[in-house]
Amino acid sequence: MLNRSTRPLTRPARPLPRAITRSALVLGMGGLILSGAAPSAAAPILPPASEQMPEPEEALADRQADEAADETLVEDDVPEGVELEDAQRLIDESDEVTADDVRYAGAVDDLPEEPDRSFYDTPDQLPDEDGELIRQREGTFYLDPLNLVEPEGDVTTFMYRTTDSNEAARAATATLLEPEDGSGRVIVHAPGTQGMGDQCAPSRQLAAGTEYEGIGIANALNSGYTVVLVDYIGLGTEGEHTYLNRVDQGRAVLDAARAAAQVYGGGVEEDSPLHLRGYSQGGGAAASALELAGEHAPELPLVSGSAGAPPADLFRVAENIDGSLYSAFLLFAMGSMVESEGVDPTEFLNADGLQAMEEASGQCAIQAVFAHALTDSRTLTLDGRSFSEMIHEEPFASYLQEQSLGQQGRAPEVPTLINHAPLDDVIPYAVGRDMGSAWCGSGGQVTFEATGVPTHLGAYLGSMPRTGIFTARMFDGRSPVDSCWRL
Repeated sequence: MLNRSTRPLTRPARPLPRAITRSALVLGMGGLILSGAAPSAAAPILPPASEQMPEPEEALADRQADEAADETLVEDDVPEGVELEDAQRLIDESDEVTADDVRYAGAVDDLPEEPDRSFYDTPDQLPDEDGELIRQREGTFYLDPLNLVEPEGDVTTFMYRTTDSNEAARAATATLLEPEDGSGRVIVHAPGTQGMGDQCAPSRQLAAGTEYEGIGIANALNSGYTVVLVDYIGLGTEGEHTYLNRVDQGRAVLDAARAAAQVYGGGVEEDSPLHLRGYSQGGGAAASALELAGEHAPELPLVSGSAGAPPADLFRVAENIDGSLYSAFLLFAMGSMVESEGVDPTEFLNADGLQAMEEASGQCAIQAVFAHALTDSRTLTLDGRSFSEMIHEEPFASYLQEQSLGQQGRAPEVPTLINHAPLDDVIPYAVGRDMGSAWCGSGGQVTFEATGVPTHLGAYLGSMPRTGIFTARMFDGRSPVDSCWRL
């Protein structure tokens, strides 16, 4: 069942599209992130740990230097459903999107569909307990869409039972990735925004070579960690993905960790030490899992956690991104609420709004960003109010309040790192800082790092080395830095 690869680290090189050879595209809850060039066929899969991630300033400077090279698009460059004029306007007006990003999105559109999707079908009968394994199969993990670069190790996709916020039993999927010579330490990785279509599930994108978290996962494997990458409820499996639903995400992360120990032939044991991590949407999911662990999965051997730029207050996040490059994520959140709460969208969206939400429900993150960037949400509502105005009234207000992290009495029981940038342009810095302060007030052990690199994009890059150091220190049993005195 396992994928213990005897193949070389890379396959013979073929010419790659410029957008792929130049970078790996990373898109989290609020940003497009380029994380470095793909390895050449003659090089090891990853350099030594000290050289794995370029300095954030260097990475951003390299990106900016390339931007002027070829910023003119043609029809074949743009993703399906995006007008050429709209894409060109976006790269001309945005400091974060380049023509190569658009070309990458267009290339992803042309990838073949998975031939057998039956693995993701929910069985007629689910197990009795959350975290129970349902099925597994051999998986694959590529770092590029042409499947040239394949990290060594075992890859297993598995399905397990979890329970959503309405207390309904659900099937969800995840991927277990194990290095050749593992340390026995496990990172449970909650991914950033993937999109809403089933094809966007991380387990599917790993196999296609389009998973933007791939470089970080490969780095973790190279450091000897086993990784459990979560798909979340409704991604790949039946139903709409309940995007940013606090309980759904937290339980899915915890139950994936439980089920990973049951994977046949896998190396995760019930007592394997665990670190939960994520950035942006993933930061919120990891934070929720850490808050819920004591009541939902108290037996898990958690050592620590890390939450980067967590969207802990959806009111402030929505107000910040409404009408911005990331307008699509408000449509994702709208669709999530419709799914989990049974709200009738015709009561507040006009025909254009209903069409936009329907389109977004089948798109992955990058396609949705280009399709809905800079949308004025007032043009999508029945009464002409913006999304950020509507959310302060029912049925939105109570639902968004329920998704808040850092509420009184809810704090992780293990040391947790929070990374956030004061100049984050997507998820306000105060959102992450206030969550950390609330955790401290409820007895949590919080290390808070104010990432010094501007923008959500830069902060993602800047947080990686710090998260790696914190994770290693906690696994080694060292004491965390206490930041509560200054929060």
